[in-house]
Amino acid sequence: MARSSPAAAAEGAPPDAPDLRGVMRSFATGVCVAATYADRADGRHHDAVTINSLSSVSLDPPLVSVCMRMESLFLADLLVTKKWAVSILPHGAREIARVMAKDRATRTGAIGALPASPGPRTGALVFRSASWMECELRAAFDLGDHTLVVGEVVAADPRRDGPPLLFVDGGYRVPADPGPSPATNDLPDSPWW
Repeated sequence: MARSSPAAAAEGAPPDAPDLRGVMRSFATGVCVAATYADRADGRHHDAVTINSLSSVSLDPPLVSVCMRMESLFLADLLVTKKWAVSILPHGAREIARVMAKDRATRTGAIGALPASPGPRTGALVFRSASWMECELRAAFDLGDHTLVVGEVVAADPRRDGPPLLFVDGGYRVPADPGPSPATNDLPDSPWW
């Protein structure tokens, strides 16, 4: 029998619901900004939002996925344009991550002040970042209270300008040990290997 958690009870979850949010807080993820746009009568309107649900799905063809709340205005625009870009944030971009995690009006006001340019393949904004990719919609699946969006990567730049920004335990972090350089395949000395 599952035990109820204070967090689940506080959020109105059933008393026997597992504390998934509490467990996932200990899972470190990369931090990205996803960007898309909406073409309207008065021109192109860009939007961007902080995400930490980016996942590689396939190398051939190159596919990635992101998850977003179903009621997201950003998601609604993405599903219409079928194009987006993902900028993987470097360690010094905590403030960008914070601002792009806010409401749409705040994000829209901030976009013009950030270093970004339209991607060459999709037109979605690519921000100055550790790495970036542009995607075209391949599929979307409604799952629970989120929509899983799968995109084909049509352009990418895998540059590495320092360690990436991470999200764990409810905050932004930088890896203490960035590990071996990308040019080597050395495994660290560890009794676990």
